[in-house]
Amino acid sequence: MAPDCNDADGLKGTLSSPGTSEKKAQGEATGDAVLAHTPAGVSEVVYSAFPKAQKRYIVFCTSWAGFFSPVSSQIYYPALNTLAHDLHVSGGLINLTLMSYMIFQGLSPMFVGDFADKAGRRPAYIGCFILYIAANIGLALQNNYAALFILRCLQSAGISTTIALGSGVVSDIATAAERGSYMGFVTAGTLLGPSVGPVIGGLLAQYLGWRAIFWFLTIFAGAFTVQFLLFFPETARKVVGDGSIPPPTWNLSLINWYQTRTRRTERQEANNTPGERHNKITFPNPLRTLSIVFQKDTSIILLSNAILFAGFYDVSASIPSIYQNLYNLNDLQIGLCYIPFGLGATIASIISGKILDYNYRRLAKRLGVPLHHGSREDLKDFPIEKARLQLAFPLLTIGSLTVIAFGWVLHFGIHLAAPTTILFVMGLGLTGAFNTVSTLLVDLYPGNASAATASNNFVRCLLGAGATALIDPMLNAMGRGWCFTFIAFVMLGTAPLLGVVVRFGPRWREERLGKSEIHRSGDRMEK
Repeated sequence: MAPDCNDADGLKGTLSSPGTSEKKAQGEATGDAVLAHTPAGVSEVVYSAFPKAQKRYIVFCTSWAGFFSPVSSQIYYPALNTLAHDLHVSGGLINLTLMSYMIFQGLSPMFVGDFADKAGRRPAYIGCFILYIAANIGLALQNNYAALFILRCLQSAGISTTIALGSGVVSDIATAAERGSYMGFVTAGTLLGPSVGPVIGGLLAQYLGWRAIFWFLTIFAGAFTVQFLLFFPETARKVVGDGSIPPPTWNLSLINWYQTRTRRTERQEANNTPGERHNKITFPNPLRTLSIVFQKDTSIILLSNAILFAGFYDVSASIPSIYQNLYNLNDLQIGLCYIPFGLGATIASIISGKILDYNYRRLAKRLGVPLHHGSREDLKDFPIEKARLQLAFPLLTIGSLTVIAFGWVLHFGIHLAAPTTILFVMGLGLTGAFNTVSTLLVDLYPGNASAATASNNFVRCLLGAGATALIDPMLNAMGRGWCFTFIAFVMLGTAPLLGVVVRFGPRWREERLGKSEIHRSGDRMEK
């Protein structure tokens, strides 16, 4: 269930003056973290016109969509040996398909994220799922390694963008005061995938064969796409503003068609203004994502988050070989061992989101900043970096310490119950830290949240790919205990980096926004 936040009813989203929605939508187009300030004596402008029930459905849908990317990666693992045998190739060549999947997982959101911020979330989602379903059908039918390799790249390119799109949707419908809870629920689906993927894959591969894995993904994704086409509304603020401006007819969900047609007619009769915004669809620009990567504050945030994820990738990638050698487990049993981490991750994503919202309110109250539930807040003079990252420090410490414990428990060959319990606590700590950073990125780039999350995905996947390739040599050279101890200390090194963001982030953000405003002023003068 999506978070029960203090949202306004759909009727409250109807604006009191003509053109307000368009002005708000144009304000969002800047992509800045400075949110419109409501002057004293002026009624609050509701941030989102979507009713509470519909916002719950939107969050559920984005969480479900985000589930596909990690589950598609992890569900493949139990069938690796069988695939190598059936396609008559080495295990090393099969492992290349894992690397290629991760590379495309980092690259494709750079293109689609920018497209979704400009043209809308629905067309981006629909295009991604069409490509994903087609790739799964091809994977289920292919009989050679070349086809497997190419189709895995296409599968990743299609589905990996859903994580970035989910962050964009949250920025569309949630203010900073409630964004933590929404991000927590959206992230829950993303983090559930790595734990249940190996279990599903093991069951399907063992009893129905490896082709059943891809038929399962095809059917599951098809069911999602059908309900998405019917019910999911367009949320991109550059297209629909607060949700009260109808999108182009081709971008309407069927269930909203009648409601939108009625609203368009009423708006035209009352205001004598066009009932639609027609955004020009432009070619995706990955340079927007790269520009985010090289900003002072976001570069440190992205590097810190990528290091934490690399540590998670190292633990995840090492489990199959270590557990098979140490505990003599088969593929299905190894898959079941991922469940504790996934359970801890899911719990942490939801709870940490609630705590982030609480910490935001606590800090706002202490600083005397008024809170306007359901309306936009002014973050220009608010230390949003501190409000988010205060929670990250204890969580990344817990996560790092559990990595050390995990390594030494395996080093001494302690009973399987010990690493299983540690994985649960690790999921709580690391996932909570991931969620705080992801929420901060959306706060910093609310108008370009998909592009910002794509930049996070890009840096994270590239570093994760390298970490996955290095873990086996490190284990062989250092042993389990010292290898994971080294990884944990690298992860702990992100704490002072995030401390720098808390200290200097507000100033860097102000400088960046000032440059952005100068650039926009120049563009307006040229026009």
